[in-house]
Amino acid sequence: MHFFCLSFSPPICYNRRAMSKADVIFKKMCRDIIDNGTDTRGQAVRPHWADGEAAYTIKQFGVVNRYDLREEFPAVTLRRTAIKSATDEILWIWQKKSNNIHELHSHIWDEWADADGSIGKAYGFQLARKYCWNDITEAGIRQVYGDDFVVQKVHEGEESLYSGHVLYNADRQMYMMDQVDKVLYDLKVHPFSRRIMTNLYDFADLPEMNLYPCAYSCTFNVTEENGQKVLNMVLNQRSQDTLTANNWNVCQYAVLLSMIARDVDMIPGVLLHVIADAHIYDRHVPLVEELISRPEHPAPKFWLNPEKHDFYDFIREDVRLDDYETGEQIKDIPVAI
Repeated sequence: MHFFCLSFSPPICYNRRAMSKADVIFKKMCRDIIDNGTDTRGQAVRPHWADGEAAYTIKQFGVVNRYDLREEFPAVTLRRTAIKSATDEILWIWQKKSNNIHELHSHIWDEWADADGSIGKAYGFQLARKYCWNDITEAGIRQVYGDDFVVQKVHEGEESLYSGHVLYNADRQMYMMDQVDKVLYDLKVHPFSRRIMTNLYDFADLPEMNLYPCAYSCTFNVTEENGQKVLNMVLNQRSQDTLTANNWNVCQYAVLLSMIARDVDMIPGVLLHVIADAHIYDRHVPLVEELISRPEHPAPKFWLNPEKHDFYDFIREDVRLDDYETGEQIKDIPVAI
């Protein structure tokens, strides 16, 4: 099997700002949620604490944050974000396309796994599923994978029996790819398409998901500046625990955007994060108040292994945050389940 490789791709190293812009965005968001958000106390809520008490929140609807990766890598400095662990999770979903916690190096999904380690038909399972596409062509496949790439022919319903990036459905006479491979294909073959996106929220599979997807959709959009293609992404999230997950998600999707941009020979540009329900849990409010009272530090420098170009070659050790000065970590944060 042959993969498309870039002839040249420089290491990514974002410029440092006077102080981290990600800190400013995070502080403003948290202040707005606490001061102007809606309190859910008294409502029938699903989440609860380990002691059985209902986990209420202060929530803000429709939070939109914009991070330009050409300006800085958006890791907050108020406390440290574990970049390798965040990268490990995003690669577990997007690269391994796994739904089994035994293929993950952390324990963040343990609460939602069954006895076999599966989280059901969620996240990576959805990205691994192959679909028929009517805009994949033989010429495009050769452009991406090389002239001697072999495509496996299958019949309707057989796709789960075969591995490989591309299948050919003989019954429908269409090529098949999963959502990740289709994104990479589109960005290489017709990068200015307005249809390059992924979606994890499959309504038919929701009953078999141990947790409904929170970050459920990405839309990719390419702009051109000074002759260089810039890759931008919209991350849609239906719900977010602001204290425990906000910068974790921002950093891991910034890493994902950077890796995909490297693969398709583009510059990582804007990550637009859209959160339908951004909330702070009742027991988190004092922790958040203390966190956003801390001073900001300069944004860290993001290092992405310059020897790697293919998205499927990256591992968690291929990322690093240099000059990452932060405040103390917050320990023993209660997690609502």
